[in-house]
Amino acid sequence: MPDTNKLSRRRFLKATGGAATAAALAGCTGGGDDEETTTTDDTGGEDTTEQPTDEDGGQELSGSVFNRILSGTVTTLDPVAATDTSSGIIIQQVFDCLMSYPDGLPTVENELAADYTVSDDFKTYTFQLEDATYHDGRKVKASDFAYAWERLASSENSRRAYFILDSIGVQHETDSEGNYSPGSLSIEAPSETELVVTLDEPFHSTLEMFAYTSFAALPEGIVGDVGDYEGEMEYTEFASKNPIGSGPFEFAFWEKGTAAAVTKYDDYYGDVAKVDNVRWQVIEDDTARYNYAMNENADYFGMPTAQYDPGKVQVETTDEFGREIGQYGPLRNGKTVNYVGVPTLSIFYVGFNMNKVPKPVRQAFAYVLNQDLMVEEVFKGRGSPAYVFTPPTIYPGGAQAAKDKIESDYPYGVAETNIQKAKEVMEEAGYGPNNKFEVQWTQYNSDTWEEMAKILRDQLASAHVNMKIQKADFSTLLERGRNGQLEAYTLGWIADWPAPDNFLQLLNPPQTDTSQTGPISYVNWTADNGDAYQKATDAYQEVVNNPAPTDEAQQVRNDAYVAIEEANWEDVAMLNIYNRKDETFWYDTVDIEPFGGMGPSRQKLNKVQLNR
Repeated sequence: MPDTNKLSRRRFLKATGGAATAAALAGCTGGGDDEETTTTDDTGGEDTTEQPTDEDGGQELSGSVFNRILSGTVTTLDPVAATDTSSGIIIQQVFDCLMSYPDGLPTVENELAADYTVSDDFKTYTFQLEDATYHDGRKVKASDFAYAWERLASSENSRRAYFILDSIGVQHETDSEGNYSPGSLSIEAPSETELVVTLDEPFHSTLEMFAYTSFAALPEGIVGDVGDYEGEMEYTEFASKNPIGSGPFEFAFWEKGTAAAVTKYDDYYGDVAKVDNVRWQVIEDDTARYNYAMNENADYFGMPTAQYDPGKVQVETTDEFGREIGQYGPLRNGKTVNYVGVPTLSIFYVGFNMNKVPKPVRQAFAYVLNQDLMVEEVFKGRGSPAYVFTPPTIYPGGAQAAKDKIESDYPYGVAETNIQKAKEVMEEAGYGPNNKFEVQWTQYNSDTWEEMAKILRDQLASAHVNMKIQKADFSTLLERGRNGQLEAYTLGWIADWPAPDNFLQLLNPPQTDTSQTGPISYVNWTADNGDAYQKATDAYQEVVNNPAPTDEAQQVRNDAYVAIEEANWEDVAMLNIYNRKDETFWYDTVDIEPFGGMGPSRQKLNKVQLNR
């Protein structure tokens, strides 16, 4: 998914006739074959300082080390610049926010906020801060948030300006063209421990957004990329060599493309880490990652689907959050390890550039795709088939409502492949044996997704569609998407906040235009290529117009969410594949709480204990 969108809400609404709002993009993810999936971009510097290294790269560490793996490259350590999961995992340990998702569960709790109040109109939030310090010893102050959030809104390094200006909508001023006027955020610090934030209008997931690391506290003036601040250090030093936060771990080192580590912060205001260090080895190749774990170089790891055997899972308990907890084994090395399978708030899908792929072709894809079969045979049951874009647990009315809607209204057949119907819709559009439509499929560098692609290719061949398969690394896939160069493509989305609009924003037609700056997705949905364009556009506007955390506004949003799902079914802008079950494995050398539905990247590691 795209990694930047600084288009303000007012400017965007003006440009689209009030059709939509700018929205968050951070949930974009890669192929889903392992513990962590990533996006990449070009932000962040590279640490080229020569340091003593261990045999796998990185500086030597003293004390206990919790060893993990990252399946993608770290790009930056700046909270407002990070758009990839690997960077976010490290940033989560170094920086703290007002709120957090404890162990990745989709319910926010206080973090740097000791307490808070909300005004009757849901626009003003007043926070009292914890007595916390940064890793350099200075005290965390309310004015630090004003500085950090100004960076989020106006720094040239920020990739998340829309989070604060549009998703939450902190009150601010704009120029004649609707651009944010730097320094105008309605954020006050009446004292060192009190922070007051005023929104333009109510937003139902404000506290959930404040748990996102883009809103992390930073020492005021640490870098000079906003206002009159000269900066205590150069930006590249902060973003790659010396990030200073208030989290449970201090930054230790980052060797780009190789390894990274953090060290416990002894003066942490919360639970001081029980391990001395956490170290990540960066390994992008599935086989190499598996071998590294089998050699017990990693305490905690994911399992590439090619090496995964569902018959080796022994679930001992399923908790109230749907997490399956048990054991897996034996591994190739003879060991049996701990196991957790978590239904994360995620969706993996095929997107279509609707300007390049006509509706009959998109419908043919939908008719031949058997989501249930793909999940069981290709993804080895590591998830659940998806027919709606919203994860079922947060669908209006819950999972049962989603199931009922799918069974009654899904137009392309549930758990079935209908090649004949795909052939009919193509022939009605004028295609045939001598006039096949050629479509380029672009996917992750994933053998699993390629297996699915080959099945679809062979099925579509009987429906007058000639599908060519191409694999690309994630950054290349995103770049081509932004430039409107994709036709059919694979992507995924993991929740930034646990509500349907965090997902359905990707189906807000006016913001899918790749000729504009920062498209929310790459489908180019217009009235010329989609009969349900206006339905989806109007429905998302209802979401925008009813943002308050009230039952009445929620009902309006719920109706609109369902309308957007229906519009997507009709026009097949995105073809839903599956909701991922994140599965993680760890040796008995580690005691760690299972992560929750927001995913493993939201889990802080200060409560982890080692048994070796």
